[in-house]
Amino acid sequence: MVSKDKMNDNKWWKSAVIYQIYPRSFADSNKDGIGDLQGIISKLDYLENLGIDAVWISPVCKSPQDDNGYDISDYRGIDPMFGTLRDMEELIEEAGKHHIRIIMDLVLNHSSDEHYWFQEAKKSRENPYHDYYIWWDGTEGVLPNDMRAAFGGPAWEWVPELQQYYFHQFSVKQPDLNWENPKLRQEIYDMINWWIGKGVGGFRLDVIDQIAKEPDKGITNNGPRLHEFLRELSRETFQKADLVTVGEAWGATTDLAKLYSNPDNSELSMVFQFEHICLDQIEGKEKWDLAPLPFRKLKEVFGRWQTELCGEGWNSLFWNNHDLPRIVSRWGNDGNYRVESAKMLAILLHGMQGTPYIYQGEELGMTNVQYEIEEYRDIETLNLYKERLEKGYKKEEIMRSIHAKSRDNARTPMQWNDGQNAGFTEGTPWIKINPNYEEINAAQQMDDEDSIFNCYRKLICFRKKYPVFVQGNFQMLLEDDENIFAYSRTDDETQLLVICNFYDKAVNCPLAVSDTSMELLISNYKDIAKDTDQELCLLPYEARMYLKKK
Repeated sequence: MVSKDKMNDNKWWKSAVIYQIYPRSFADSNKDGIGDLQGIISKLDYLENLGIDAVWISPVCKSPQDDNGYDISDYRGIDPMFGTLRDMEELIEEAGKHHIRIIMDLVLNHSSDEHYWFQEAKKSRENPYHDYYIWWDGTEGVLPNDMRAAFGGPAWEWVPELQQYYFHQFSVKQPDLNWENPKLRQEIYDMINWWIGKGVGGFRLDVIDQIAKEPDKGITNNGPRLHEFLRELSRETFQKADLVTVGEAWGATTDLAKLYSNPDNSELSMVFQFEHICLDQIEGKEKWDLAPLPFRKLKEVFGRWQTELCGEGWNSLFWNNHDLPRIVSRWGNDGNYRVESAKMLAILLHGMQGTPYIYQGEELGMTNVQYEIEEYRDIETLNLYKERLEKGYKKEEIMRSIHAKSRDNARTPMQWNDGQNAGFTEGTPWIKINPNYEEINAAQQMDDEDSIFNCYRKLICFRKKYPVFVQGNFQMLLEDDENIFAYSRTDDETQLLVICNFYDKAVNCPLAVSDTSMELLISNYKDIAKDTDQELCLLPYEARMYLKKK
C-alpha cells in the first residue's frame, strides 16, 4: 500500500512557485490607466525569466468593481476594463507557450447584486433564483441579529419590495450565496467545468471557508457542512483535471488544513491560512489596532504549520497578497536595509515546505505608501477612515493604521522602469504610483546579479533542483532566540540549513557551520565573515542558506 504522504508527491504544484497578479495594477496595454489582460501577455517573458510555474490572477470576471472585482456579476464573462473572453483565451494559450499555467480567482461565497441571479431573486419570493441567496423575514429597521459586515455596518440589507433582509458579509453590493441550495451548487459546478474546458490550470477560491455559513446562529466560517460542500465541489469539478486549487481560509487551523489539503485529493491542494499574518495586531482587535510583531510567536506558528502538515497536508507559503501590506515595509526595513531585509524574508520563506507565492513587485522589494486619505481607492480603507472618525479616533492615529495595513499598499502599480508612470501606463493611473519607482523598478534589477529579483530567481531554481525543498522534514532551531530565525530541512540524501537575522543589528549566532561539506547556496551579503567553529556573526538582516549532501 502507498502511504498517504506519497499519494500526491508527483503533483506539479508541490515543486512549483506561483506568482500573483493584481491585473488592474500590473500592466496597461490600452493607455486607459488600468492594467489588463493584454498587459499581462506583454510581460510573459518577464515572468518566464523569473522562473515561476503559474500565475494566479485576481478576479477578471465581469463586475461593477465595488470591491475591485471580488463582486462578480457574470462568472463566464470578462470585465471590459481587462479585455474580452478572447483575450483571456489568448492569455491561457500564450502563457502555456512560456510554460506558465493560469490560475483563476473565483468568488463563490457571494456575487454582485448586479448578477442576473440576484436581479431575479429580488423580483419575488417565488422566483426560482430567490433561494440562491440568504433571506430573513422581518421588519424594516429591526435587524435579524447584530452580525457586522467585514467592510463596516450591519451584515443585513433591507429590500422593501420583498419585506425581507438579505445577508452580506462584505459590501451591501455583495450578497452571500446560499450553498444549501443544490441548484445553486450545480450552477457553480457547471461554470467551473466551463473554465476548466478553457484550459485554466487551477483556481484560487476567495473566502471559501465561509460558504457553509449559518447566519441565524452567528456562524460565518467553518460551518458544519463546509467539508461536505468542498468534497462535492472537488468531485464534480477539480478532480476532472490536473489542477492546483487553493482556498482562502482565514479561520483555518492545522487540523482543519489537514482536511482541506488531504493528500487523497478529496478537497483542495492547499489553503491560505493567516495565523502568522495576524500577529502584529492587538489580540482580539481589528487588524488596524497595531502591535509589535511577537517574533518568537512567529517562529512558533511557522514551525507548527511546517511540522503538523508534513505528510498530512500541504502548506502555502506567502508574505504578501492583494489584501496585505508590503512585507519589506511591514516586517523588514524599507529604509537603509531594504535590499538586505527583502532578500532575508525571501530566503527565510522559500526554504520551507509548501508552495511559495510571490505577489507582484515583491520580487523587486516594492514598499508601502503613505498617501493622504483622498488618494486611497480601497473601500475597506475608506470605510475604516469614516467609521473611526465618527468614533472619535484622531486622524493621525487612523492614518498611521492605514499607512501600515491598507490594502492599497499592495495595489499601487507595478514598477517596471524609471520612465513615465513607472512604465505601467501611458495614461493616467487609476491609483497613484509609489513615488519611489525611480529607485525601485524591474528594469534596474533584472540584469543586476545582486538584485532582489535575482535572489528570488535563484530561490525558484533551487526548489526545482533540490528535492529537499519539497520533501525535507522541518526542524526549528534556536526556538527561544529573540533575533534569529533558523531551521533545517532534511531528507534521505540532503540537509538544508537556513539562518536569518530578523533585525537591524548584528548578532552572534551559536550555530557552527564550519563543516567543509556545507555549501553556501545563497546569502544576502556579497562578502560574509569567515565562519569559525564557535559561532557566526550575522550582519543586520543577514540570511544564509546552506546545503549538505549526506
